[in-house]
Amino acid sequence: MNDSLSRWRQPHDFRHAREGAAEKRLRWVIAITVVTMVAELAGGYVFGSMALIADGWHMGSHAAALSISVMGYVAARYFVGHVHFTFGTGKIGPLTAYTSAMLLGAVAIVMAIQSVQRLISPIAVHFDEALAVATVGLLVNIVCAWLLRERHAHGHGHARHAHHHDQNLAAAYLHVLADALTSLLAIAALLGGKLFGWVALDAAMGLVGAVVIAQWSIGLARRSGRVLLDAEDTGPLTERVRDLLEAGDARVADLHLWRVGLDAYACIATVVTREAVSADTLKARLAQVDEIRHVTIEVNRCE
Repeated sequence: MNDSLSRWRQPHDFRHAREGAAEKRLRWVIAITVVTMVAELAGGYVFGSMALIADGWHMGSHAAALSISVMGYVAARYFVGHVHFTFGTGKIGPLTAYTSAMLLGAVAIVMAIQSVQRLISPIAVHFDEALAVATVGLLVNIVCAWLLRERHAHGHGHARHAHHHDQNLAAAYLHVLADALTSLLAIAALLGGKLFGWVALDAAMGLVGAVVIAQWSIGLARRSGRVLLDAEDTGPLTERVRDLLEAGDARVADLHLWRVGLDAYACIATVVTREAVSADTLKARLAQVDEIRHVTIEVNRCE
């Protein structure tokens, strides 16, 4: 009996090969960030530079944020097949991305508050030292952004649906871009202050950076939130599935599609037909759609 039941069981491991590669790249980025953090902290304490010390701890918070993304990949891998995850662990990535979006939003708020405080109460800036720190930070973030950019494997099959981004990797990429933007704006502001005496430019650039990062945070929260709430636009895929199921006399009475992995969807459908069409036949039709990885079909006969 158990052997017969195993024939009908469907696997719930919807992980994609891209996720393993993304996790490896994230680990490299964290390693680079930690090394930079240690170097800046050591240099700051040896040379008495508060700018270096501050940026060193900033890199540490950056590494902690990126570690959340790695934890998402690890958790998705560890809990594969766990009974509490009904349709696998594909939603852990978007959940991690949503958490990262909240952290980005907090960063934007802190940047805005500090910038306003600087505008109200300006402080003396050591331009040369601060420029060196900002330049090092920008170079490190450029390298990290290059490592985290998404590599797209474009398919040309007729059944392919739209390519989906790894929300978890996108969140880590936005963290790196936010740091790079902060460094770039800081360099521009520091040059303006050093060459032209525009001290207030530093705080003004901080406000600009806060607004841009806040927009990135909102966009990431919306994209990952839609995945978590199963509110994605699956229109083209839904129509293709409906057309395949309604070939012949069959008609779809109820159809639900939702994402369960990076490029994986689950499908539950209720089909009404006058002909003797089995669920296995209908499942075979959907086998040509690569994105449909878990199928449950109910067939009802009507006279």
